[in-house]
Amino acid sequence: MREVSPRRFHWPWRTWLLPPNPDVLGLLDSQGRTTVEGIEAFDAWASGDESQVGRVRELEHAADDARRAVMSALRQAFTTPIEPEDLFELSERLDTILNQAKDLVRESEVLGMAPDDAMAEMSHSVAAGVRDLASALPELARAPDLATEAADRAIRYNRRIERVYRQAMLGLTKTEEIREVAGKRELYRRYSRIGDAIEHVANRIWYAVVKHA
Repeated sequence: MREVSPRRFHWPWRTWLLPPNPDVLGLLDSQGRTTVEGIEAFDAWASGDESQVGRVRELEHAADDARRAVMSALRQAFTTPIEPEDLFELSERLDTILNQAKDLVRESEVLGMAPDDAMAEMSHSVAAGVRDLASALPELARAPDLATEAADRAIRYNRRIERVYRQAMLGLTKTEEIREVAGKRELYRRYSRIGDAIEHVANRIWYAVVKHA
């Protein structure tokens, strides 16, 4: 009788024994890169390029899709490189930054107020801070020290936003036109909140690293 090769009965046990394990951290990294693109469009808008309004909205929607991909992967993942709770929080907090930027652009349009020099300066710091946050994400598991260094840089950019914010608010005390004062005060405050959102992500990066250590 012809012998049957044992190879015919090789079972892909890894396939049926273990559930699929998506690359959740890679998906979070993808969300971070999309967020950077959206914030860079926001920065260009604040520097006077009105054509970037549509781009900001488009990328905010793309970032929402990226966040949903992270959430879906978290539900399927058997293991994750860092705690699932931290991945969830980082994705949610990252999403807040671009949402707030999009809302600021919309508010500027409603008020009929183009960005001024202070807003452009704050936008540069927002963009730089978000780039640092995004650079930290892929390092969370493989090089946590690099991740926390990037988080610290992002926090320093928030400090710059705060300084410009205070100077800009002080400048409004010298303006007598009520509509301008009210409108710009609202927009400046929105920048301050975006800065706080950046620091919120940075703090969670630190928390994730400390827990994972």
